[in-house]
Amino acid sequence: MSDTAVAPERTTSEGRAAPEKALRRPDHPAGDFWGGLAAMLVALPSAIAFGVTIYAPLGASYASQGAIAGILGTTALGLVAPTFGGTKRLITAPCAPAVAVLSAFAIEMTQTGVGPSSVLLLMALVALVCGLLQVTFGLVGLGRLIKYMPYPVVSGYLSGVGLIIIISQVPKFFGVPGRYQFWQGLLTPSLWRWQSITVGAVTIAVMVLAPRVTKKIPAAILGLASGMVAYFAIGLADRSLLLLVGNKFVIGPLVGPLGGSGIGFLATMAARWQAFSAFDPYQLNLLITPALTLAVLLSIDTLKTCVVLDTLTRSRHNSNRELIGQGLGNLASTAIGGVPGAGQMGATLVNISSGGHSRLSGVIEGVLALVAFLVLGTLIAWVPIAALAGILIVVGVRMFDRHSLYLLRSRSTILDFVVIVTVVVVAEAESLIAASGVGVALAILLFLREQIRDSVVRRKSYGNERFSKQMRLPEEMAILEKRGERTAIFELQGSLFFGTTDQLYTALEPELKKSDYIVLDMRRVHSVDFTAAHMLEQIEDMVSERNRTVIFSHMPSKAPSGQDMRKYFAQMGLARQERHAKIFSHLDEALEWIEDRVLAAAHLEHAQEMPLDIRHMDMFRQRDEDTLAALEAGTEIRTFKAGQKIFSHGDSSDELYFIRKGSVRIVMPLDNRTGHHLATFGRGDFFGELAFMDRAPRSADAVAGTDAELYVLTRERFAALSLEHRMLALNLLEGIATAMASRLRRTDMELRYLKES
Repeated sequence: MSDTAVAPERTTSEGRAAPEKALRRPDHPAGDFWGGLAAMLVALPSAIAFGVTIYAPLGASYASQGAIAGILGTTALGLVAPTFGGTKRLITAPCAPAVAVLSAFAIEMTQTGVGPSSVLLLMALVALVCGLLQVTFGLVGLGRLIKYMPYPVVSGYLSGVGLIIIISQVPKFFGVPGRYQFWQGLLTPSLWRWQSITVGAVTIAVMVLAPRVTKKIPAAILGLASGMVAYFAIGLADRSLLLLVGNKFVIGPLVGPLGGSGIGFLATMAARWQAFSAFDPYQLNLLITPALTLAVLLSIDTLKTCVVLDTLTRSRHNSNRELIGQGLGNLASTAIGGVPGAGQMGATLVNISSGGHSRLSGVIEGVLALVAFLVLGTLIAWVPIAALAGILIVVGVRMFDRHSLYLLRSRSTILDFVVIVTVVVVAEAESLIAASGVGVALAILLFLREQIRDSVVRRKSYGNERFSKQMRLPEEMAILEKRGERTAIFELQGSLFFGTTDQLYTALEPELKKSDYIVLDMRRVHSVDFTAAHMLEQIEDMVSERNRTVIFSHMPSKAPSGQDMRKYFAQMGLARQERHAKIFSHLDEALEWIEDRVLAAAHLEHAQEMPLDIRHMDMFRQRDEDTLAALEAGTEIRTFKAGQKIFSHGDSSDELYFIRKGSVRIVMPLDNRTGHHLATFGRGDFFGELAFMDRAPRSADAVAGTDAELYVLTRERFAALSLEHRMLALNLLEGIATAMASRLRRTDMELRYLKES
């Protein structure tokens, strides 16, 4: 006792990808290309359909403009969002929440008599405000909240998205017309088309079996290619399949009329900007609610996709940076007349399964979306709908977290499984947005469960098991060991709030009747709420009625939650001077205060004003007067003021110190300003024995705890005394060895207790 024997993905610290590496020097350019291509083939048809749906309330003549808006949105979002967002593999494109909000807004406006051009302007402004809000969300750090989502909620969301994808694609797999509901189409075989089933089955089979043959070409690409081959093979027998006009088996009716030409792009952009000149500031109040709703929905949709992406790829996204990227992407999409969007789950999963590795895959998806329409419109028109459905069905099945079934094996994890099932059911019965809200609520419940299930009492001990660092004489230690059971020490942990208040009271209640001192060590407490503080105040009242004391120690001024606990307790009226409660900075100080009062009650408190003569110290009792006179003559008396250093770490000295009056603290320096308190020695004790024995440099600092008077014996003087008084020297060395052994045994006892508890 000092100078006495007492992720697979490289990310930065904030979770963001290594700066710009994914765009400047991609490690897997081929995989990014295949991933971007496959994602484009999945996202583009949906984007066109979304655009048409949004613009449909304005009239049939706006359908083509809506399709172009879907293309422009896919392009702008694909180019801007990955560049500034930074989440690897994430594909951003027009999405269902944007359709839900904007189409409802368009219907409401047209029903109130607003003209189509004005509705277009208002929709653009809604999208513009939405983008600005998303950027603001990211700048103020709201994206950070998504990181506190428990895995059962993420697993449920993941499985729910997979189920929604499957349900949405099954009718397309069977070739059921779009006007029929899912169950109608599924339970009416007469609506099924064997051509679609064959193409979809071939696509699924190839996509599942392809990885066993080769991994150089993504399974999704091989599946799509095989589906197209199967389609044209069937077309040799059914010539109607080789006609594009009116063909419901391919995506041509959507993209055919627009493919291969740039007509309408510039007109759409020009119309959007010309409409801004007719904006009436009084219409601004019409935009706030839909814009805020859209911003929240798109942000949740994106961040949920990012969380799922992290789970699948063992990576970590930067939520706030992603929100900024998404907001800038939606601003760019709005500026060129496109549809706003978010991180798309289906396209992102196809990107991953097709080999996408970096942000470049998202940029490639945006570029190819435009190129595909301008150059490859005819070829894209012949992509079978059933082939795309087959790809997404496989992706949806792979999203199910089959490992969650293991949660049913243990009673302690059944609630986690219930959470997963609940999120899946809500996602299917209502929507993914509703599932997100339920997920947040369940996350709070999971947090409360964990807080309640974990004990707030880390360790419980008594005063005869733990002692202060004040070194006591043997007779004092005997008293403390005998009466220490009337001191209960609780080391608390976690959060003291309404959910753990009853648990804490239950733990403290047995000690309220039998303990004179109840010590609550708060060093590991994260936070305290009003309910817990009120309960502690009640305990303090109960203890004071019995003339006993509650002691708080190590109360952090800045807990992990940021709470100033000492200030909070003062505001709550705890530990006021007139109450039977005290606050100490450290547990050791609290224990020393208690020990002093226990010894005082046993009438063993020393009169600190009276310096102790050397002949009255335990080590030298029953020595003859001549020997004691020689010893006293060989020592020097030194006095030190409280706080004054007696020796410092690294000093070369071999002096042994006996304390006549006061106390001395032994401190191990840690840096220029702090140190670790090792022990405190009081009247009648000694210190400095290690350097006295081996003459090595001092291993710690010795500081006067109070005004102190010391007997100082040098090694040289001891050597001279030992020649004349051999028994004195022998007794002194024996006394040092005995004290060192006692101190080490005491340390062993405390270490054994800490290990067992």
